[in-house]
Amino acid sequence: MENFDVEAIVAKIINGESGCSKAQSAVADSQKFRSAAEAAQAALSPTAGQGGVFDTLDEAVAAAHIAQDKLFHSKLDRRKQIVEAIREGLLPLVHEMAVRAVEETGMGNVADKEAKNRLAITNTPGVEDLDVATEVLTGDYGMTLYEYTPYGVIGAICPSTNPTETVICNAIGMISAGNAVYFSPHPGAKKTSQWLINEVNRIVSQASGIENLIVTIKEPSIEAAQAMMVHPGINLLVVTGGPGVVNQAMRSGKKVLGAGAGNPPVIVDETADLEKAGKDIVDGASFDNNLPCIAEKNIVAVSSIAEYLLYNLQKNGAIYINKPEDIKKLEALTVTPKQSPNKDYVGRSAVKILTDAGVAFTGQPRLIVVESQSTDPFAKIEMLMPIIPFIRVPDFDCALQVALELEHGLHHTALMHSTNVNRLNLTAREMQTSIFVKNAPSYAGIGFGGEGPTTFTISTPTGEGTTSTRCFARRRRCVLAGAFSMK
Repeated sequence: MENFDVEAIVAKIINGESGCSKAQSAVADSQKFRSAAEAAQAALSPTAGQGGVFDTLDEAVAAAHIAQDKLFHSKLDRRKQIVEAIREGLLPLVHEMAVRAVEETGMGNVADKEAKNRLAITNTPGVEDLDVATEVLTGDYGMTLYEYTPYGVIGAICPSTNPTETVICNAIGMISAGNAVYFSPHPGAKKTSQWLINEVNRIVSQASGIENLIVTIKEPSIEAAQAMMVHPGINLLVVTGGPGVVNQAMRSGKKVLGAGAGNPPVIVDETADLEKAGKDIVDGASFDNNLPCIAEKNIVAVSSIAEYLLYNLQKNGAIYINKPEDIKKLEALTVTPKQSPNKDYVGRSAVKILTDAGVAFTGQPRLIVVESQSTDPFAKIEMLMPIIPFIRVPDFDCALQVALELEHGLHHTALMHSTNVNRLNLTAREMQTSIFVKNAPSYAGIGFGGEGPTTFTISTPTGEGTTSTRCFARRRRCVLAGAFSMK
């Protein structure tokens, strides 16, 4: 197979090649790639790409195209069988996945990762999501049918914060839509990701006879991810990561589903059930050491109930820090001079952070609640660790304004504890987030203790919100004029 010069393609995009010429070039490269893919796959040695893990990007994408072609020309029942086999085959591995992820990345905790893996396996929508989305219109001029068809090979970038959950969730949804997937895992979670990709390939092969429906490379890197973004054999990009990688993907010239950062505030007003609010906030903000992007990142509390809310937070496993010297110690440890989270403490436990900061504590606190102002670093930065600022405001109107400022217009997630329906409705409308959780822990927003399907790819920059199978397929319109209208 021809070895495509992906660096030259990147240079063309960066140097501002005209939109028309870029599009024509991309189409030509894609056609050229597809025509060469089968020959390239046939030329590989029998041991190449064992378990979906290849030496090079070109080899991996070529193999994925062959696999996707087989899937596309199969019946929908075959997709259903594959997805059911993935669910059944991965459930016994939820503990091993969690252990591997924690050991390799040092982030989160095993029990919560087990819960997240189980949720992704059992509650991610499959082929049925396409059935629900199908539309038929009939009238005097015939029939119009809207259905969903696959993109082909999807390039999916996965974070180290949720390495197994994202692979599971994306694999189920993308295969259900008829695609193959090239996964670009975070280098800090490559062993866990490659192991899981190998396991999924084994399960898929046994269930369907199709090899390499999900693939990756042996040495993932930033450079490899950049090359994947502009590779002519990749038809759609799904990027779960920070704003930098999402923005880079959106400059690739391809369609992108971008799941970026969030900084979810939780408002607690004077009408809230404070006992429940205290428990829910600790449960949500401490879950997997605050790694989920939907997790509570700020508490904005009306002053009249602040002390009782603090009591209930501490009652449920939080430690309250209000001494200036202790706050400075925590900030010095966890916030860099560039005002970003110290990566050494992302996803670490509250006990680890307190100990290393030299802040005294008793017991085994799950969450560190820090007395703060809305302008403090803990409030403004998405910390991704079990530290949450506690911000007092005089009333609900002020709480809503502070929450809007702290969410930074990311349109990701917001939460509120209140029994005032008018305020809940107003907050939901004003926040305009992809997920809005009322009177529950944050993880209810992805179907854990709340209604609805699960996703670990929440596409806020590109507007899809909580993704599902239909997001990974093209919506096509088929028109039959003058027939099949029975009215």
